[in-house]
Amino acid sequence: QVQFVESGGGLVQPGGSLRLSCAASGSIFRFYVMGWYRQAPGKERELVAAITPGGNTNYVDVVKGRFTISTDNAKNTVYLQMNSLKPEDTAVYFCNVKIGATMYWGQGTQVTVSS
Repeated sequence: QVQFVESGGGLVQPGGSLRLSCAASGSIFRFYVMGWYRQAPGKERELVAAITPGGNTNYVDVVKGRFTISTDNAKNTVYLQMNSLKPEDTAVYFCNVKIGATMYWGQGTQVTVSS
């Protein structure tokens, strides 16, 4: 059983930055692909960024160059640094790992980009 604790969301003005954190209950980052998803009101949940145990990263096109995913294995934490935020980035953000056939999710953290 994997549990996550997310933090770092909030209200920010367009062009601002936030860093999301997701602390895991065990040392899973060195074995599994970690992801950050988001879900805006009325929309489906979408993958925003992912990182492999080897450190390779992948991003959805709309956040490339603005968001950075990273891990700290010593702290069992995955981060999502979000810069140049736009109103369309407003959503609930979830960290995620898939182990076998099971998807594990964080509780979600709200990010609101508004002036």
